Amino acid sequence: MTKVVNYISEAFEELKSNVTWPEWAEVQKLTIIVALFSILFALATWGVDSTFAKALGFFFNWLKA
Repeated sequence: MTKVVNYISEAFEELKSNVTWPEWAEVQKLTIIVALFSILFALATWGVDSTFAKALGFFFNWLKA
């Protein structure tokens, strides 16, 4: 158990002393960019899925006829 506590303590010390954290304005800007790209990617995936679903629906309806 001592090793686990020591590991966690050293990890927190590493985060406090050796990690260069970005400025708050940069964090906000990058968060907005990630959110926008996530929304765009979701819309693109939805569009491709809808297109393939309609194409397959037309294809199977054509096979029934």
